[in-house]
Amino acid sequence: MYLVVIAWMYVVLMMAVAEAFSPQGTVLGALVTLVFYGLLPLSIVMYLMGTPRRRAARRRAEADEAAQATKANQADEAATAARAPASPQPDDGGHAAAAQPIDTFVAERKES
Repeated sequence: MYLVVIAWMYVVLMMAVAEAFSPQGTVLGALVTLVFYGLLPLSIVMYLMGTPRRRAARRRAEADEAAQATKANQADEAATAARAPASPQPDDGGHAAAAQPIDTFVAERKES
């Protein structure tokens, strides 16, 4: 991939040099040739050709992050299980259960 890029930049550089030293050419024309025939198209092509590599790196990073999160969760569960035994009742906190609110709104239909 890089061989094509280097060869293309060599050709564009030679085109820009020929433009700059030509009797009818200008340095501004050489810069325009370098940018529009070389740098801009090659930046787009390099970006597009690097997409699979970026996608693979992103998937690899997500998989590593998920593996670390799984290990951390397992370690937290093991530490919690070792620290406090499970209560016999699900709601064994010693507090009363929450009561229903008194001011509940009940919708009534009007007869017309």
